[in-house]
Amino acid sequence: MNAIILCGGLSTRLGEITKEIPKVLLKIGDKTVFEWQIEKIKKMGIDKVVLAAGHLAEVLKKEIGDEYNAVKVIYAIEDKKLGTGGAIKNALNYVPEKDKASIILNGDILTTVDFNDLKKHLKKNSDGIILGAKVEDASNYGTLNYDKNYLLKSFKEKEGINKIGFINGGVYLFNPEIKKYFPNEENFSLEYDVFPKIKKLFVYESDKNWIDIGVPKRLEWAKENYQKFNE
Repeated sequence: MNAIILCGGLSTRLGEITKEIPKVLLKIGDKTVFEWQIEKIKKMGIDKVVLAAGHLAEVLKKEIGDEYNAVKVIYAIEDKKLGTGGAIKNALNYVPEKDKASIILNGDILTTVDFNDLKKHLKKNSDGIILGAKVEDASNYGTLNYDKNYLLKSFKEKEGINKIGFINGGVYLFNPEIKKYFPNEENFSLEYDVFPKIKKLFVYESDKNWIDIGVPKRLEWAKENYQKFNE
């Protein structure tokens, strides 16, 4: 199995915080987001990870190097804006096992979800799995619409209503066949240009601890409550 971490975004919502350091290198407790994520990837028996890097890629390479904790680090450098879908399309060119499934992580999430259990739920004849993370207040997120068999039907846009919901948790497990849904363009969105076309993408529903640190308020919460993510 392959592993990809998406860490090439501009992180505009964090302002000055990420002007000189990418989100994946922000410290949460005594570890960076990258270190939190790589520990979970390593537990899956994966010894190579592709970093989809654009903005501040040189900082990443300097801080992480070509290997971390016995995991080889491969850089898929983006020399232009590719969007979330384009970044994945580009990174898949660098994975060592192109005929195997790939776990893909947004570079700004922490979770206690067991990735090995996620892997067990991957159906061979499916396009893949998306993490459905339960949040107490889904007002600032789009939510997932899926049937009783956990087959994803659509994404609901942000409703601005304070209620419990299952959202896109920023963790994907894609079979190689996912590439047939990618457009020919280099720059495209995973959410808007790929997901609507996919026929067999299943939701892994989870109420485990989860946070994305993409805005200052959630970043501060994660720093204050990082113990919740120790497994």
